[in-house]
Formats: sequence, C-alpha cells, structure tokens
Amino acid sequence: MLTCIIQYQIDPTKKAQFVEYARNWGQAIPRCGADLIGYFAPHEGSSTLAYGIYNVENLAEYEAYRARLEADPLGRENYNFAQDEKFILKESRTWLKLASAPHERRS
Repeated sequence: MLTCIIQYQIDPTKKAQFVEYARNWGQAIPRCGADLIGYFAPHEGSSTLAYGIYNVENLAEYEAYRARLEADPLGRENYNFAQDEKFILKESRTWLKLASAPHERRS
C-alpha cells in the first residue's frame, strides 16, 4: 500500500473555494478507486497550507486510478474549477509507505 500526500499552498483569501474543491474530491476520488483518507484545510497556524491524503495499492493502480479520475465528469469539472478560480498557488506530491505497522491497539 502506498500513501500519496498532496501538499497545497493556497490563496488564504480563497479558502472557501478550496473547501468546495476538497468536498468534490471527497466524492470523485473514492468512486474512481483510491482510498481517500481526506482533504484538510487550514485551521490554526499557517493559513496557506492544505493537504489531500489517499492510498493506492501500487503505482500501476495509481495510473489506472488517474485515468478513471480524468474520465470522471466531477473530476474534470473540479480540475477546471481549480484552474478557473486559481486558489491553488503550488501543489506537490509525496509518496510514502507505512513503516510503523502493525500498530498496537489502545485499550
């Protein structure tokens, strides 16, 4: 299992647009085959950093997921929304693999 963490630098005056974008991905990403952990908007501290986090089995599955997302009507609409509204100033992806498993359960 691989985890993709997308770090966004957003325009702090357009946080509401980012939240709408995040909610749209909340529908499209799971439908297209990735295990969405969530999208996170600024709350305390930085007013410009936001994150999207999801899991895929491997990079081959990621490529298939990306193709489905590009073909998804809401996926295309959301991508265009971000381009039109320009609330994302910078975006970067980091791929991680869980190293701490198995986790001990809390009692």
